[in-house]
Amino acid sequence: MSADLKGLVEVVARALADEPDAVRVRETERRGAVVFELSVAPGDLGRVIGRQGRTAAALRTLLSSAAEADGSRVTLDIRD
Repeated sequence: MSADLKGLVEVVARALADEPDAVRVRETERRGAVVFELSVAPGDLGRVIGRQGRTAAALRTLLSSAAEADGSRVTLDIRD
């Protein structure tokens, strides 16, 4: 299931980015939760975060909802 979630984050981030080839998603585990670390090109950081963080919040909500069906806990970190 986490591979599907990783793919979800990657697809959405690539759709938002001007440089989709620079999108990287790393999966780690922290305190029993799966953590996805999203890295994008510096010019795309604002597009992924959005105004007042609305795009990032929506992406986190989407990810949490998808993970809830599996009963797992996930978080999304956006790296600059």
